[in-house]
Amino acid sequence: MTRRLAEVAKKVGVSEATVSRVLNGKPGVSDATREAVLTALDVLGYERPSQLRGDRARLVGLVLPELQNPIFPAFAEVVGGALAQQGFTPVLCTRTVGGVTEAEYVDLLLQQQVSGVVFAGGLYAQADAAHGHYELILERKLPTVLVNAAVEHLGFPQVSCDDTVAAEMSLAHLRALGHERIGMVLGPADHMPSRRKLAVFLSSGGDPELVEQTMFSLEGGHAAAARLVRRDVTGIVCASDLLALGAVRAARRAGLSVPEHVSVIGYDDSALMNCTDPPLTTVRQPIDAMGRAAVDLLVAQIGKAAVPADELLFEPELVVRSSTARA
Repeated sequence: MTRRLAEVAKKVGVSEATVSRVLNGKPGVSDATREAVLTALDVLGYERPSQLRGDRARLVGLVLPELQNPIFPAFAEVVGGALAQQGFTPVLCTRTVGGVTEAEYVDLLLQQQVSGVVFAGGLYAQADAAHGHYELILERKLPTVLVNAAVEHLGFPQVSCDDTVAAEMSLAHLRALGHERIGMVLGPADHMPSRRKLAVFLSSGGDPELVEQTMFSLEGGHAAAARLVRRDVTGIVCASDLLALGAVRAARRAGLSVPEHVSVIGYDDSALMNCTDPPLTTVRQPIDAMGRAAVDLLVAQIGKAAVPADELLFEPELVVRSSTARA
C-alpha cells in the first residue's frame, strides 16, 4: 500500500497524503487532481477502489450452478465472448456443495459494484427455493437477465429454450419409431423447465406412472432410469444429457442394449454427445443465440433502456443420432 501511494504520488507530482485522500474518498482535493490520481492508478496497473470505479469497472457477474455439466462452460464461453465485445468483463461465480451460495455470490457482486448479472440454471428455476437475493437485486435496480424458465413472481427479462417444443419433439420422435411405453426422467418436482416438459407428457397421453424426478446428475439419471427399465419402458426422454447418459448406463446394467431394447433421448446437446457410445440423440439448446440475446438484453438495461420483463423463447432442434431406434 505504501509503495502504491509513493508511486502514484510521484507520477502525479502530489503528496502521498493527497493520494490517500483520493483513494479514501475524502474531501479537500480538486477535481483535476482527483482525476489525475485515478488516471495514474490505471496507467500504473493498480486496481481502483470499488467505490471509485464507476463505469470503468465494467464488470458483469455470470452465476452458474456448476461446471461439470458441459452445457454451462459452453454457455459461459458464449456470454464471456459477447460481453468482451461490448467492453465488459465477466466475473464467473459457480456454486459448489458446501461452498459459496448463490445469495452469497450476489452479496459479493453487489459489493464489487458490478454493472449487471446474468444467471443460468439458478435458484430462480426452483419454486421451493429461497428467492430473497433476487428481491434484493430488484430493489437495487441492478440490470439482470435470467436464462431458462423462472418462477412467475420474479420480474426479470428471461431468455429461454422452449421446453414445451423440446418435449413435443422428443415424444413425437419416439412415437414415430413405434414406441408406446415411454418414460421421462426429469429434474426435481419444483424445477420449472421440468414442470413444462411434464405438462406436455401428461397432456399428450403419457402415463404418470412412467415419470421419475431426480437430481441433475449422472447418478440421478441412472437411479431414475433403472426404476423405469423395471417397468418395461422402451423409450426414455431425459431433461439433460447427463441424465440421459445415466439412463444408458442403467439400461446396460439391466442387461439391455441401447437402442436395441431401450431408446434414450437427452436434452442440451452438450459437448461430446456425438462421441458417446452410442452417440446420443438429444434436443439442442441454441446456446449461441441465447447467450448473445442475454448479453444484448443486459447491455440495454445498463444503458438505461426500457427492457420489459418478458421471456424470449428460442426454438430447440432435435439432433437424431444412434441412441434411438424402432421399438
